[in-house]
Amino acid sequence: MKMIQYMLPAFTACILAGACTKQLDQLPTTSKVGNQFFTTQNEAEEYISSVYGTLQRVGLYGQYLPVLAEISSDNTWDQVPANDNGYAGQLDLFTTIPSNGILSLNWSDSYVAIQRANVVLNRIDAVSYQTDSVKTARKGAMKFVRALIYFNLVRTYGDVPLVTKETTNTNDYFGQGRTNKDTIYTQIVKDLKDAITALPAVADQKGGIVKTAAQALLGKVYLTLAQYPEAIAILNTVVNSGVHSLLSTPGSIFSLSNELNAEIIFAVQFAAGVNGNTEGSPLQQQSSPSGFISGAKGHNLPTRYLYNMYSNADLRKGTYLDTTKQGVPYCKKYTANASNPTDGGSDFVVLRYADVLLMLAEASNESGNTADALTYLNKIRNRAGLTSFLIEDQTQIRNEISLQRQLELVGEGHRWFDLLHTTDPVNTMNTYFKTTGQNITIKDFNLLMPIPQDQVDTDPSIKQNTGYN
Repeated sequence: MKMIQYMLPAFTACILAGACTKQLDQLPTTSKVGNQFFTTQNEAEEYISSVYGTLQRVGLYGQYLPVLAEISSDNTWDQVPANDNGYAGQLDLFTTIPSNGILSLNWSDSYVAIQRANVVLNRIDAVSYQTDSVKTARKGAMKFVRALIYFNLVRTYGDVPLVTKETTNTNDYFGQGRTNKDTIYTQIVKDLKDAITALPAVADQKGGIVKTAAQALLGKVYLTLAQYPEAIAILNTVVNSGVHSLLSTPGSIFSLSNELNAEIIFAVQFAAGVNGNTEGSPLQQQSSPSGFISGAKGHNLPTRYLYNMYSNADLRKGTYLDTTKQGVPYCKKYTANASNPTDGGSDFVVLRYADVLLMLAEASNESGNTADALTYLNKIRNRAGLTSFLIEDQTQIRNEISLQRQLELVGEGHRWFDLLHTTDPVNTMNTYFKTTGQNITIKDFNLLMPIPQDQVDTDPSIKQNTGYN
């Protein structure tokens, strides 16, 4: 099953799982072998670092997850489809085929992250830690990572294979097929509740996963499932924690000199010029207009339609987004390395406090509490330099929340998933295409991506999503 085979690079899989003895004539003297590795705290910490490292992969927050989460929406578009075999362009124009390379790498890298998290959860109890609370925190962090990856998978593909144990024999999962999304969500909620119990309020290492990250993600899960009272309760724990706050202006949230500030709840960290350029982010190069910076790819650019939604009074205009001399909008939330544009130092922000307030606004409004909804909504509007929204009509508040999520969170991988749970996405997108003069009409089946063809070909029990056969 290729899904499982890709869970670890081939060499790492052989060494850590001990499953490839016939392929190795002798053990490399510099390698760490399955039963001899993950036996001390230092080795466990090394491996846990590799779990965080998977989040930087191209198929995840290194490049493709932000594309998957926005380019099919009215937020972004693909300017130069030719330079990536048309993969991003297919997503943009709803012509996606199962052999799309973005989908294949997103799927395989997702299961790499899941497998590595499962390895830690399977082995860490047997490892002696100097401080038990640190071991507990690491287990909570692994459950957060696993929940995050599954949350992205289930929103992108629907039913997906559920794997919650370390895989040592790929045949164990061959023929399993796809697990119902309701079961996936049950596991996500369980993992996040466990993580909340285990994680510390303050990280013991820079950028470490903390309790509020699991609480904020669980709130997003509840909101996706339309469980509004549960969402309000858990999101309020983030607010009441006192750990996070809105910065006074939008200008410094994404500054390289102000990373991991009070507004950031969880970010995938990147650093330029480290380890032979393996720790940097290519996002600005990938998402800059053609000719704007060296090697710019022109993928996932903000649409002119979105840019025009910002009023001139909005402090986010020119701060989050700007335009080139040719008038092409681009996102300013990523910064490239001047000497190597593929090695940018900008972290990718997964969860931040502004998102929490907007989620609380949505959950409150859908629960009929328009007063609280306006309070949370106007914190975002006022920070952006806009006057308060005062209309106490649930539908109009709903529309304003949707708009402010677009304007506030552009480039952070939310819009497509927001459309799926907050609006009529088919009608919204068809209206957008008509308004912008594009001859595109989507249907309900387009709301899920096709299962990567290499998965279907390898394991016949993995059935393709309707509409892509």
